[in-house]
Amino acid sequence: MKITESPDQLEQEIIEVILKEEATKALVLYDDDFNTFEFVIESLIKVCGHNLEQAEQCTHLVHFKGKCVVKNGTYKKLKPLCESLLERGLTAKIED
Repeated sequence: MKITESPDQLEQEIIEVILKEEATKALVLYDDDFNTFEFVIESLIKVCGHNLEQAEQCTHLVHFKGKCVVKNGTYKKLKPLCESLLERGLTAKIED
């Protein structure tokens, strides 16, 4: 037998789903051995809207630390950016 949820319980579950989807995520770029500094900088400027200095700093962090958060936002906002970076041959992932 299925227990029917109260309207209040259902509303709370819907709110939790919406908040989870709207939670701030991080677009993380990872180091690789084949993309040039220039290409990564250009990609961050074109895809993520970085200025030159910001793109250069992120590129150096990726190189020396192995990864760097290049953008924060909702999953919905970051997904197309991540896909664009991946299409360019970069290694990126959206993380919590």
